[in-house]
Parts: sequence; structure tokens; C-alpha cells
Amino acid sequence: MTGEDFARKVTDLTPVMYRVCYMQLSSAADRDDAVQDAILKAWQKRHTLRNEEFFKTWLIRIQINVCHDIQKSQKRCQPVENVPEPAPNYNTRTEELRYALAAIDEKYRMPVLLHYIDGFSIREVSQMLGITENAVKLRLLRGRRKLREQLSEEVFEK
Repeated sequence: MTGEDFARKVTDLTPVMYRVCYMQLSSAADRDDAVQDAILKAWQKRHTLRNEEFFKTWLIRIQINVCHDIQKSQKRCQPVENVPEPAPNYNTRTEELRYALAAIDEKYRMPVLLHYIDGFSIREVSQMLGITENAVKLRLLRGRRKLREQLSEEVFEK
């Protein structure tokens, strides 16, 4: 893979990488660092990619691992109440979905995010997360249920 091919593919996937980080890291600086670290690691390890067809799944897997590394190294958590309010023109329904996604376990959140929001196939999600396709399907099912519960609780609380 040439440097130009690598740069083009990374540029195309950068929004997906930020969405993955957004659901795992609360700090914008941490998200920026995570994306940069993932790109650097991918560049350094690009020779280990056997089939360029799997570049997307390979890069997102690196991104997920970098986010986990940052979480482990910082050992901190921020309550949802401390998250700053969105900008006035921000879609409130999107914000509700973000809070609902943040409230469910990462085990279910990542498949939902990767499949429904970023549009990866079940097979690609399976490869990114290192689990079977059936496990992805089950986590998607349970994730949808948990999201439904979270969103219906918000409706009844208002």
C-alpha cells in the first residue's frame, strides 16, 4: 500500500473513527489523541495487513483498542451530568440518542454504533470486535432493547 492510498483511506474513515471515539471517550482532547494514535499505529503496522480489502475493519479495530488503552491509563469516569450542554443549534433528539447510547454497556453500544450508525456489515463488525457474527446479531438485538428501554425511560421522566 502506498502512502497516498493509506492517506486517502484514512481520510475517508476519519469521521467513523471520531464517532467510535465519541462513544468511548468524554474529552475532546482524548478523542483527538486517540484518532491520531490510531492513525500512527496503523501507519507503523501497515505491512501487517495481509489483505487491503479489510483495511476498514483493521483500522477501526485499532481505533477501538487505542480508546480502551486511553480508558485504562486514565482510570477515570465522568458522570453524564458533568457533560457540557450542546450548542443551541444541536439536534436534541440526537443528544437524547447519544445519552441513551452512553448509558448502555459498551458490549452492546459498539455493535449498535458500528452497524446502525456507521453502516458496517455484521461480518465487518464481527471482525472489528473479534467476536462471531451470531454474537454480533445477539448484541445488536439486546442493544436495541436496551436503547428502547433507555429512550422510553426518558420519555416518562419528562
